[in-house]
Amino acid sequence: MTDFRVGFGYDSHRFAPDRPLVIGGVVIPYELGLAAHSDGDVLIHAVCDALLGAAGLKDIGTYFPDTDNTWKNADSTVLLAKVVDLISDKGWKVNNLDCTLILEKPKMKPHVDSIIARLSALLRVDAERVAVKAKTNEKMGFTGAGEGIAATAAVSIVR
Repeated sequence: MTDFRVGFGYDSHRFAPDRPLVIGGVVIPYELGLAAHSDGDVLIHAVCDALLGAAGLKDIGTYFPDTDNTWKNADSTVLLAKVVDLISDKGWKVNNLDCTLILEKPKMKPHVDSIIARLSALLRVDAERVAVKAKTNEKMGFTGAGEGIAATAAVSIVR
């Protein structure tokens, strides 16, 4: 029998001026970026937590604390690569990823294929094993008010 696990991740960041908007390792043209210690890639942060949880490891802040200047303005694809190495060292590999971005703006449809390609390469899986969706929050809450972005990620891993 194959050892199989599932993990779930969530992250959110508020918008901030004078920063690039990076989602899923892709720079998205927009007038605001996300406030964070790293580059603020809300989607990759959710994916990291999902992977770490599935492997029974600690959360993203344990491995990349915001008190460590090593990670100041860090490219979150580097964090994800390190997380993939961590789970690989435990004998796990990614089976699939399903994630959702929650935001009013910018529109993500033009960028979804690029995000899927980037994530699949980082996760070492075929693009057909990665799903990225974007939803509005119907003008409710902080995402609906356009104050920031949230992301969820569900991942399965196998050994």
